[in-house]
Amino acid sequence: MYLIITRSFPPELGGMQNLMWGLSNEMSKNFLVKVFADYQENHKEFDKEANFSIERVGGIKFLRKIRKAQLINEFLKENKVQGIIADHWKSLELIKTTKKKYCLIHGKEINHPKGSFQNKKLVNVLNNVEKVIANSEYTKNLAIKIGVEETKIVVINPGVNPPKELNKKSLDKVESLLKIKTPRLITVSRFDKRKNHEKVLMALRNLKQIYPNIIYICIGYGEEENNIKELVKELDLETQVMFFKDISDDLKNALVAKSNIFVMPSIIYKKSVEGFGIAYIEAAQYGIPSLGGKDGGASDAIKHEETGLICDGNELDDIYSSLNLMIENNKYLELGKNAKERVEKFQWDRTFEEYKKIFN
Repeated sequence: MYLIITRSFPPELGGMQNLMWGLSNEMSKNFLVKVFADYQENHKEFDKEANFSIERVGGIKFLRKIRKAQLINEFLKENKVQGIIADHWKSLELIKTTKKKYCLIHGKEINHPKGSFQNKKLVNVLNNVEKVIANSEYTKNLAIKIGVEETKIVVINPGVNPPKELNKKSLDKVESLLKIKTPRLITVSRFDKRKNHEKVLMALRNLKQIYPNIIYICIGYGEEENNIKELVKELDLETQVMFFKDISDDLKNALVAKSNIFVMPSIIYKKSVEGFGIAYIEAAQYGIPSLGGKDGGASDAIKHEETGLICDGNELDDIYSSLNLMIENNKYLELGKNAKERVEKFQWDRTFEEYKKIFN
């Protein structure tokens, strides 16, 4: 049996949540699995559908961490466990066992100055696990830089499940919504500074002079949502930008599939960094190429000038010229075709083979 300890798990939405669900699901096809996850109000119906055991732990954040560790330590005493996989170094801080431990790292959560209190704590945890699983070469190099032993680290890009079959009703709804709008740009992400919606909107203001029917679809929510909506008004882009949140997977997938370019030229904001960018891969599954940022691990997900473009997200001109290059002569069609072909390497059945190598 393997234990999976996670702070990010469905039905909560997000890339990390999808990653941990996919990993748990794929592991359960090969091993007996038990997941310890945080409590969510609407989890019961979701958990019923899982083919592995899920134990939810509630309470305020600090007490929840202690309570979860207590439950796991008790479980370890009473059950035969081969290993423990955690999605965050903090999840392992209070776990007392000689069993093999594996910790996933993603970028943002380890990006603390070397020698700081947080850095010392995380390095102590990570240098005492069997393997540290980095989501990209960027994250691996960041871990080495902040003091994690290189021999501990293996890079395994996040996996994705095969794309869901597109729902005709949702596709028809999208066509009705978008009508003659083209080219179609889309971002599916939280609204935060790192995702760089602001500069995309500034580039859009210039692009609409060349492409008057251009549309930018934003799916998500977050602390920057109101600021971004205000910027849309200031830039006079109300007819060029559409916002969606709390929509069904069917509608989200249809919006992605009917778009032309996935846009997320992420930047490093304070300590926040895009370690990989699973959303690029999810778009590629529908034949949609991406524009990513050079800061972070996007270059693991996007093959520059083959499945999309990598630009400097700090430079407005670079975002604008990159988008224009992809739109000109419908270059996004060729890039999208390549992206769809390459995405097979990220399917969970292939990705999990890399996990099995380190478990053996």
